Amino acid sequence: MKKVYEGKTKNVYELENGNVMLEFKDDCTGKDGVFDPGENSVGLTIEGIGKANLETSIHFFELLKEAGIKTHYVSADIEHATMEVLPAKVFGKGLEVICRLVATGSFIRRYGDYMKDGTVLEGGYVETTLKDDAKGDPLITKEGLVALGIMSADMFESMKEQTLKITKIVAQDLKAKGLDLYDIKFEFGYNNDEVILIDEIASGNMRVYKDGKIVDPMELTKLILAK
Repeated sequence: MKKVYEGKTKNVYELENGNVMLEFKDDCTGKDGVFDPGENSVGLTIEGIGKANLETSIHFFELLKEAGIKTHYVSADIEHATMEVLPAKVFGKGLEVICRLVATGSFIRRYGDYMKDGTVLEGGYVETTLKDDAKGDPLITKEGLVALGIMSADMFESMKEQTLKITKIVAQDLKAKGLDLYDIKFEFGYNNDEVILIDEIASGNMRVYKDGKIVDPMELTKLILAK
């Protein structure tokens, strides 16, 4: 295998069959030894978290497969903390898609004059941000993405439609465990001109509440994987 990228929490390898292998690491983003999915640097190592994040992703990717939603997921090896995926190109230098079911966090910081924290956003609200740490991951509209040549209008609509469907499936699964999904972050790419979900679906990428209190990502992983 040829290593093509070494990331903060995953390594990426090129496979002979043309697919890609993701190796999940136990390194976590954080600061001063405290786990924080919002940080941009590795702050600590938690033994076993790589496999736990992989198991969480497998859980949700399998649900999406059952629902007929194509993603980059092919197969996984939990023992070696690896996942085989289809090769996909990112949009621009990376694009994050957030689906909000409840208004909170940065949404309220921006729009708090118009809506109270905790307001349900009927049907889900989808927003996109450019991956750019230096600029604070700026928001961008569909029209902006098209104007910059990052994606076509049809690709955006496909991405938005998939985001709403996937979020609904994740939310329903969490609801069955007594958990309420407030918002979730995804990353999409394209494979043979087809827009598909890439990367992972892990606890650190979602904001979840239980009995009105936010659930820590580490605890959330345990709740998702609990039999």
